[in-house]
Amino acid sequence: MIGRKMAVVTVAFALGLSGCNKLPNPLAKSDKATATPTPAAAAAATPAPTPEDTRPKIDQTSQVVVYGYHRFVDKVRRPDTEITPQMFEEQMKLLKEREIPVIPMQDFLAWRRGEKSIPPRAAIITLDDGWLTQYTVAWPILKKYDFPFTMFVYTEGLRPTGHFAGGAAMTWDQLAEMRDAGVDIQGHSATHQDLRNKRRVEAISKKKLTEEEYGEWLKDETAGVKKALEDRLGIRVNAFAVPYGFHDETVRKAVLDTGYEAMFTVYGQPLTMNSSMDSLGRYLIEANKPKVFTDALNFGGAAAGAGPSTAAVSASALSTQPAEGETVRTATPLIRADLSSLGEIEPKSVQMRISGQGLVPASYDEKTKTVSYQVTQKLRDDTCTVIVSARSGGKRVEANWSFMIDDAAAAATPAPAKK
Repeated sequence: MIGRKMAVVTVAFALGLSGCNKLPNPLAKSDKATATPTPAAAAAATPAPTPEDTRPKIDQTSQVVVYGYHRFVDKVRRPDTEITPQMFEEQMKLLKEREIPVIPMQDFLAWRRGEKSIPPRAAIITLDDGWLTQYTVAWPILKKYDFPFTMFVYTEGLRPTGHFAGGAAMTWDQLAEMRDAGVDIQGHSATHQDLRNKRRVEAISKKKLTEEEYGEWLKDETAGVKKALEDRLGIRVNAFAVPYGFHDETVRKAVLDTGYEAMFTVYGQPLTMNSSMDSLGRYLIEANKPKVFTDALNFGGAAAGAGPSTAAVSASALSTQPAEGETVRTATPLIRADLSSLGEIEPKSVQMRISGQGLVPASYDEKTKTVSYQVTQKLRDDTCTVIVSARSGGKRVEANWSFMIDDAAAAATPAPAKK
């Protein structure tokens, strides 16, 4: 099992002067009387009007922030992907009160193509995965404020046919209803896996994959979801949100080679005319981090995550525990990474994030340069992704890795004692 979340103006202007006779010079002296030109000759002598430039005037200094949301619940259990309906409405109200224009995704893409103008500062709202509460809770609120938005969905997470679709998932019919109402629908992979993780696919299929086989799987996750959405909904899919924000050169190439115009991550920063189209950052909204929303609202720089100034580090250089691709037999493992290979670390900058739990209170030992965290809240999914970041040499460095949890062993793990 792959986890619960698997599943184009060149204007050519030709002067039509073919066969045109040479006109007499009116300033030249002549023994002969000047003949009155015929109407046809007069017309030929009249310069053709210059066509007006009808292209829109594009403000190339505009900035756009993109918000990303997942589930809307009354009781938050997973703050990294859930917020309450009240918090969501407060944020939408604040956008309206601050007079930040919320624009459609397609307007942004048209702006980047030089085809359309957008406001100097604007926002885009996106909803990931295809959760039912996006239909029942978020959509009514967005209609109330007359805000356009984009759905990034993964097809195997949609009912009734998705392999990883539970009762909390949206149906294809509901998605079609939203399409009919003008909601923009885009791709988010087929099975919502870390698309870089060849080892994870090998663990599920129980066989080693050749590069060709991995390439075919990656094609299914990028081109496959585009075709499925376009065929079933009769829409144009030209944007892709990479699951978990994880990507590398292979993933980025696969997405853009498929025909997507843009690939979005979860590493928020204001987007400009110069932002790379294969790594457009979104501000992922979490219940326990309201400052992320206000930072974006103020167009105040990058949110926590791997922005343009972040250097990615291979987890293999950190001697992680559990190791990349390892299967553990407990849902409350000790997670550790040796950061000594990163150089001089700023101790207070060290952070650890765990999928499903968000930022955790990890400890950093300056002597051993090791960051560690003993999981106390049982990990719910059978795949766990860890992100460790810090500042070293004046820049941010980040590494991430994933490990698996044996289902039977996880079920037998005692719940942590209540304090």
